[in-house]
Amino acid sequence: GLYTGLTPLYLTEIATADIRGALGTLHQFGVTIGIFLSQILGFPEIFGNGEYWHILLGLCVAPSALQVFTMPFCPESPRYLLLTKEKENDALNALVKLRGTSGVDDDLNEMRQEHQAMQSEKKIGILHLLKKKSLRMPLVISIVMHLSQQLSGINAIFYYSFKLFTSAGISDDLAAHATSGIGGIMLVMTLITIPLMDRIGRRTLHLTGLAGMFVFSILITITLSFTDKVPWFDTANVVVSLVYVVFFAMGPGSIPWMIVAELFTQGPRVSAMSISVLINWACNFAVGYVFPIMQKELNNFSFLPFTAFLLLFWIFIYVYLPETKNRTFEDIASSWNKSQSEAGNPQAKYIPTEDTAIVEFQQQQRSNR
Repeated sequence: GLYTGLTPLYLTEIATADIRGALGTLHQFGVTIGIFLSQILGFPEIFGNGEYWHILLGLCVAPSALQVFTMPFCPESPRYLLLTKEKENDALNALVKLRGTSGVDDDLNEMRQEHQAMQSEKKIGILHLLKKKSLRMPLVISIVMHLSQQLSGINAIFYYSFKLFTSAGISDDLAAHATSGIGGIMLVMTLITIPLMDRIGRRTLHLTGLAGMFVFSILITITLSFTDKVPWFDTANVVVSLVYVVFFAMGPGSIPWMIVAELFTQGPRVSAMSISVLINWACNFAVGYVFPIMQKELNNFSFLPFTAFLLLFWIFIYVYLPETKNRTFEDIASSWNKSQSEAGNPQAKYIPTEDTAIVEFQQQQRSNR
């Protein structure tokens, strides 16, 4: 729970704007490596049996030990050091270590200007964030992004794919290997999306992923419903489920983790991440708990609720989510606040809020420089 919030936050803060999407996707890439390895090692012929299950459980110490020994060599986030802790020398040293060069004046000057402008913006706690009207819509978008990941039905595939496949008439051996295929596809597709994240953009990839999942969730329902009437539909069910995972890995698998940090400035960023990750894991638990009941009550139509959610999420994100690729945090905040002002009253004169005033100050300083 901690790492799923802290890792994308850290990666987003240390990256430059042109590689922020690619670096943020590496978080999901690490997750997919873990999923795939656990599925392979969990095969009955390896450790997934009554004799060796404790070895499989004990292997969790390996990545934990790796983290313990490597984390001391990772520099602290320069933005955190300068904007939150006000330690400019430490921030400079961290930037030099991260960039591999002493020529970090542009990065440091940008953070100095943001720090100067943020003097009137205190660190925002969760309760303050929930009450602040100017941050309400970015928070809603962040929550919906995480809902679109967990309520898409992907965890029904992860947790119960073996049962789904065997109930469709597939043999236990084929079902077990098809389940590992899900992890393999996640791994490969996440690797493919790393360079695409800063070329195509977060918004386009996420919308494409949701649209593909919507179509193939319908096909999952069709293949499950007619398996007993069409002999080859048992294999088709495996295929459409794997393609469904392809579209999940294209965008919804990784983008919600990074997008929250991009939509907020330094003050409210940590609180926004905390709320979003809480919502993510709460929905993860809910799907894992409720889906077996849905299978029992809805039988072959258990994916239809996810289909409806996917459609609703696609519409909302298409309307409200801004593109964030290759843009600085202050540029994102500026365009967001202006669009909100225009949407609220197109005829009214634009009056900057406290947040937009900070952003405009930063832009003016950059222009003067």
